[in-house]
Amino acid sequence: MVLDNKKIKSFNEASGIYSYYANKKNILNEYGEYEEDISDISIANGISPAYTDSTNESLVANELYSNVDKIKFDSRIGYYKSLYIGHVVEGDYRKNASSGGIGTWIFKELFEKGLIDGVIHVKEDKSDNGKLFSYQISRSIDEIKDGAKTKYYPVELSEVLKIVKETPGKYAVIGIPSFIYGLRLLAKKDSLVGEKIKYMIGLVCGHQKSSAFADFMGWQLGFKPGDITYINFRKKLEGRKSSDYGIEVHGYIDGKYEEKISPTSELLGQDWGQGWFKVFASDYTDDVFNETADMVLGDAWLPEYTNDSGGNNIVIVRNPVIENLITDARNENRLKLDAVDADKIFMSQSAHYRHTHEELVYRLYKRDKEGVNRPQKRVNASKNIPFTRRKIQDMREFISISSHVYFKEAVEKGDINYFINKMLPLERKYKNYYRLEKLKKIKISKIKSKILKFFTK
Repeated sequence: MVLDNKKIKSFNEASGIYSYYANKKNILNEYGEYEEDISDISIANGISPAYTDSTNESLVANELYSNVDKIKFDSRIGYYKSLYIGHVVEGDYRKNASSGGIGTWIFKELFEKGLIDGVIHVKEDKSDNGKLFSYQISRSIDEIKDGAKTKYYPVELSEVLKIVKETPGKYAVIGIPSFIYGLRLLAKKDSLVGEKIKYMIGLVCGHQKSSAFADFMGWQLGFKPGDITYINFRKKLEGRKSSDYGIEVHGYIDGKYEEKISPTSELLGQDWGQGWFKVFASDYTDDVFNETADMVLGDAWLPEYTNDSGGNNIVIVRNPVIENLITDARNENRLKLDAVDADKIFMSQSAHYRHTHEELVYRLYKRDKEGVNRPQKRVNASKNIPFTRRKIQDMREFISISSHVYFKEAVEKGDINYFINKMLPLERKYKNYYRLEKLKKIKISKIKSKILKFFTK
């Protein structure tokens, strides 16, 4: 198996921002990932995060928010005016969302107040191009509501940015950290786009998935790749924890239309830490909390919130206009939001932060050792993380790359079990490193206890 396939091991997020600016096509490759043809580095420099060394998220965020009245700063989450955890009370926004519904709700508020004319977000793609989802523009409340829910699927911005530039109006956009940061960089080069996109809403994102992730979820339920017509990656299951959600798939099985729902706990490839079908570039951002976004939304993965199957958002607010909208809605009991501190927000994503920020140093070290020209980040390359954490990082990378290669082969063979039988030994090895890490912690804890007893006698 070739693990150094350049199409898989690419640092470029393939957001389509370069393709838009250079007037090129951004296409899905055979692994279900967007692949931009970056032939002019001079254009990519200053637009694509992977090719931009002269600035970073900290500098851009400082330009955007450091002078905002009563702004605060935390080294882990960036600038913030206010921090909340909670959900939407009014309407059906929460019911129809993957989490607390605040993403769709804030777009509705901006639209109703006349602050925007359209929303740039990811929606079901009903055109005949083979894609399940794409970035589209919504220009009514009903259209905005159609864009609810999280989509673990590859998308890009080039086509929608062309429409934005050619169509009068003010827009809001939602995206993962690399996309929002890329748009901030683009706004410096293309002032018209910068003037039109008034508000940028950010998501906390564990990592991007290839389209094969959706294919594999459907295949486990009986839908062969290419036969899915609809997928809901975050189906709320009443009576369960918000973290114990399901997947809903519609499509054709042996020519017959079917609709199926399964808890994700019964499906392979749902352990986000293992990174099945992870886009390689996702492992080369150090921006956990979308530091250049006006408002940031994520899941409240905390015990006191996950027991609520309805779901709750963490909310980081940096923009004063958005802060005013939220304050008014809280006072009117349209939002149920608990004001929290930076530690609570961080705790909701602590595992994600360890991988994305703290252990990125080791991934950078590995690339430097290989002599690879990789992006410049705000952390320095180092192998100085614990041995078991290094092995876990090695396995995450191997699992991710292997999943792309083996799934392509499985589709060619028409045999899902070929893929499963290749991946399960890797999963077992990965879990063994976690068991080793746990044993080490137990052993160290016992040693510490004995030392404490000795000195307290």
